[in-house]
Amino acid sequence: MGLVKAVDRFDPERGVAFSSYAVPTILGELKRYFRDAGWAVHVPRGVQERAMQVDRAVKDLSGRLGRSPSVDEVSEHVNATVEEVLEAMEAGQAYEAVSLDAQRPSGDSDGNTFADSIGEEDERFDLVEYGATIAPTLQALPQRDQLVLHLRFAQDMTQSQIADRIGVSQMQVSRLIRRALARLRAVADATEKDRQD
Repeated sequence: MGLVKAVDRFDPERGVAFSSYAVPTILGELKRYFRDAGWAVHVPRGVQERAMQVDRAVKDLSGRLGRSPSVDEVSEHVNATVEEVLEAMEAGQAYEAVSLDAQRPSGDSDGNTFADSIGEEDERFDLVEYGATIAPTLQALPQRDQLVLHLRFAQDMTQSQIADRIGVSQMQVSRLIRRALARLRAVADATEKDRQD
């Protein structure tokens, strides 16, 4: 592509050799291609250039200092802010991408992929589903019973904490919870019976 552009744009009237014009044009086209297509994720041109500059600075400073340079040292070397250096370092990791299905680089061949290390089971998901299921039944309870159940099961407060909050004894909270749960069961059973009829 660079050679084609050089042929199209070359002007022999200027008295310059074709090779003198073609070489920089071809090199520019190659750099542009690698800059635009070489990165796995789109990164703005300025950040790409800064990432390469920071990478060169880290290698240069490592050789001179005999250790890995600090971010402040790199920032001073490239005449950029610490934030710009950190952004460039993070962007440098976007040059290559790894498939989530690729094997993780562990010593044993346990078959784990990168995808296996992402995400986890949300233990509260079931609670959200149960909450949506019993919401209509909960609405049938008196306001005080709703509050006590919410404090106990949604906010995970102890009976003593609930007692302090609503101004009753811990024993009364225990009775309120038992009574509210019994009412919930009764309403749920009646609703289920209505559905079956």
